[in-house]
Amino acid sequence: MTTLADRRARLVAELEPFADHHERFQYVIDRAKSAPALPADLRLDAFLIEGCTSNLWLVPSLEDGLCRFRCDADSLITKGVASLVCEFYDGAAPAEVAATDADFLSAVGITQHLSPNRRNGLTNLVGKIRAFGRAAAVG
Repeated sequence: MTTLADRRARLVAELEPFADHHERFQYVIDRAKSAPALPADLRLDAFLIEGCTSNLWLVPSLEDGLCRFRCDADSLITKGVASLVCEFYDGAAPAEVAATDADFLSAVGITQHLSPNRRNGLTNLVGKIRAFGRAAAVG
């Protein structure tokens, strides 16, 4: 099983080569365009992440003892960044999810170029994911 440290290294290696934040965000937007959409029956208020400029949904689940995360948003930048975060945590053990921050985003210069509202939404997304990991680890 791949650890979150391994995934962090892979995502940093994937995002680091871009010359500037504009190219990096274009890559994130392009990834968002190909990311799967949530079905309409999962775009519920119960799954909305508060504090984000756009609508951002997070659907967490526990399958075979591993955390699974799906997300969607009505903004491509938000969806792209959220997809990176969900990809990072998806399939990890609950205790590892609870204990690990998504600091790879600041390591590659994404967090620094988000608007304050998007940064707030990202913080809330990671908080919800880690809280789900804590709850799943406890049982």
